Amino acid sequence: MRSFAHINARTIDEAIALLRRYRGRAVLNAGGTDLLSTLKGEYLSRYPEVVINLKTIPDLDYIREDDGLLRIGALARLSDIVRSPLIISNCRVLADAARSVASPQIRNAATIGGNLCQDVRCWYYRYPRHIGGAIQCARKGSGPCLAVKGDNRYHAIMNGKRCFAVCPSDTAVALAVLDACIHVSGPEGDRTIAVTDFFGPLTNALRSNEIVREIEVPKVSGLSGQTFLKFTVREPIDFAIVSVASVITREEGVCTDVRIALGAVAPGPVRAGKAEEMLKGNRIDEEIAARAAEQALAGARPLSKNAYKIEIARTLVKRAILK
Repeated sequence: MRSFAHINARTIDEAIALLRRYRGRAVLNAGGTDLLSTLKGEYLSRYPEVVINLKTIPDLDYIREDDGLLRIGALARLSDIVRSPLIISNCRVLADAARSVASPQIRNAATIGGNLCQDVRCWYYRYPRHIGGAIQCARKGSGPCLAVKGDNRYHAIMNGKRCFAVCPSDTAVALAVLDACIHVSGPEGDRTIAVTDFFGPLTNALRSNEIVREIEVPKVSGLSGQTFLKFTVREPIDFAIVSVASVITREEGVCTDVRIALGAVAPGPVRAGKAEEMLKGNRIDEEIAARAAEQALAGARPLSKNAYKIEIARTLVKRAILK
């Protein structure tokens, strides 16, 4: 690991000012569980000169209810989300997604803001510089996506464009079905981004010198069933091969509202709109669940080595609907 300066920010405004001062040569550190491996691997095009510590900003780790909304500070740890009575009683799918992340030791350090902003896990993008030099790719701003003609077992089967690395965040999938949004702060003020709009093919929606401040989650009807399912190679610590989150409301056996999102199949969580439309107004049984699962993957366009993800995703969608 190379040397870098370490600065403790005391406020969000100070952190933004530091980002502006160092003009792309500084990075933010919350839990640090992803950043440290990034610095050790030295795979980025430019090694940061400064690490700005956000953990020293007070009162940014809250989980509270406010006027029918749940508000989660960006520094709330995943372990706090797993145990929070407010989260468990109102949006359990988020608690289950947070519980699925890595190990207890990681969850005790990792934050929800960091989980949303973590870098992709593509092995071409993350190839360590000390083993034969850095590998350039579309995500680094030079060259094509090497996964297209290479080893793409864990890459996108939907919405891939220029870069086919998938979003690694489990909490993002749960937040997508909760219709959550992300509040960010920057030099030009505050703005709000829907979770489903936060992720893009090459990077997230943060503008230069912006910081995630808060996640806002609408409360879910008490009649709703919530499910998070995740398929991994190594349980329980691995990143998802495919994940599915659902929030389904039934009245007298009839589905009145449904939200389904797929994870690890695209650059961001994907809402299964056609499947949702099929289920609304119908009684849910094995047959309609299977048909909805087919619709959820109707837009899949796998690469040469990852078509197996489609069948896994269909199975998880069907299970989530029936559960």
